[in-house]
Amino acid sequence: MTLMQSTFTLARLHRAALFFCGCIIVGIFIANWFRVLPSIGMAGIALTGLVYSAVYRRVANRSLWPVFGSLFLLFLLHLFQGFNTDAANMGDYSRDVVLQLPFLSLPLGFWLLPAMPSRYLRWLWLLLIGMTVLAAAGATINYLLHAREINESYLHSKVMPTEPDHIRFSLIITLAIAAGALLLAHNAVQVVWRRWVIGGIVVLALFLHLLAVRSGEMTFYALGGLAILWLVLRKRQWKQAGALAAVLVLLPVLSFVAFPTFRNKAYNTQEDVGKVKQTNSAEGKNYSIAARVYSYKAALAVWNDNKLVGVGKPDLEGEMAKRYAMLYPEMGAKFYIQPHNQYLYNLAAYGALGLLVFCIGMFYPAWWARRKHAPLLLAQYVSISLSFLVEYTLETQIGLAFVVFFLLLALQGSLPSDDPDPTWRPA
Repeated sequence: MTLMQSTFTLARLHRAALFFCGCIIVGIFIANWFRVLPSIGMAGIALTGLVYSAVYRRVANRSLWPVFGSLFLLFLLHLFQGFNTDAANMGDYSRDVVLQLPFLSLPLGFWLLPAMPSRYLRWLWLLLIGMTVLAAAGATINYLLHAREINESYLHSKVMPTEPDHIRFSLIITLAIAAGALLLAHNAVQVVWRRWVIGGIVVLALFLHLLAVRSGEMTFYALGGLAILWLVLRKRQWKQAGALAAVLVLLPVLSFVAFPTFRNKAYNTQEDVGKVKQTNSAEGKNYSIAARVYSYKAALAVWNDNKLVGVGKPDLEGEMAKRYAMLYPEMGAKFYIQPHNQYLYNLAAYGALGLLVFCIGMFYPAWWARRKHAPLLLAQYVSISLSFLVEYTLETQIGLAFVVFFLLLALQGSLPSDDPDPTWRPA
């Protein structure tokens, strides 16, 4: 063994990767105070993989280059937008390339480095659950201190303050619930911690309904429906499926009675949908769903004039403003928003060709893992696929960290590994 290999042993490199993964998870929740922490974690994972490859002169997952390369393809999609960007917007182009670096650093690091031990993966998912519970507790305390104002805000398409932002937080809550349930189902939690994990799942499920964010709740019930189908069709566990179905039916009913936020969000959603049917955009601009529909129509108008390669992401805001002025002249510029749909956003920015590249790059890992037992990966793909319908999730630092990191963390469990640990390897 060379001096370098004795210094940078695989065990030490795995511990370094564990630390940097922890930085990303914690950083997602404290980005407003320590914004660089998730970036430190991502850069650290890439560096750890590069050190392993240089010291041992090998690529641990060489044969899986299509899986990791598909995500890197998304970085190239943004990088090549420089050829389709006006000179006046090159500053925005540079900032976007920096923002999208997770599509470069994370796949590279995880591709070069051997899969982490199973116990490390379990610790990281438990860390996610713990941090999510702490963040939910902090938001609940703030809600109790300002209940009247926050309850009222839900009637005006607003929600309680959270860290991270409420949309990403609702998706994280759903993923944490799924991770906890799967760890318990596979007996991958030590007995001393089982009650804490069960309690955390219950707390998060209740808080999700107190938070009352449509994106997270849609994902929660979609995953619950898939779990029922799994229990019925694959496990033939009818009682468990019936119990879960009863919970999924009763939970929104009880939440409507017990949580003013949930109740007010239901009223607001009903009114919001009604505004969509009106032709007066001056009234609908203040409503979440109506404003989204206006953004969709403007985005489709942009794409209709640039069908193959789009207008380029850095130029999209200006092009959207032109279409808003044409379609909704009575709406002020301060109400213009980007299309709250990742697929439509990409269609307008990159055209039909770019959207095809995006879908192949984003979803190829799911195709690769289709015959593997990878419920966490499925849960994450369901989460991001649904979130893409109502948000441009990949256009923020936290959204990127949530999507890319947890996809790759779930993929870790399906990578080749000689770890003798008999306990379930989270995948």
